[in-house]
Amino acid sequence: MSIKETFFVNGENLLKKIKEIIAEGNVTNISISDKSGKEIMNFPVTIGVVGVVFAPIFAAIGALAALLTECKITVEKRKDDTTDTPPDNEAKEEEATVIEVK
Repeated sequence: MSIKETFFVNGENLLKKIKEIIAEGNVTNISISDKSGKEIMNFPVTIGVVGVVFAPIFAAIGALAALLTECKITVEKRKDDTTDTPPDNEAKEEEATVIEVK
């Protein structure tokens, strides 16, 4: 199961917010959309990846930040289930909770 959080940021704060989100950990995917909702960039975040691998992504995000005035970041995080229910139902894994932060 995953949780989706949505953040609205100005272009100048885009790179800073992405770095903060990655530093938090527990993130599996990040999607960046423009203010009209068109997805511009989507990239997976894997466990144990060092900053050097993210350098090209950060460069692309920096270029996007120069072009966008306002954008939406959607972050997908793993939800740590402490219950003892087995993951036998595939549909449960695709459910998501959406939290919007403005």
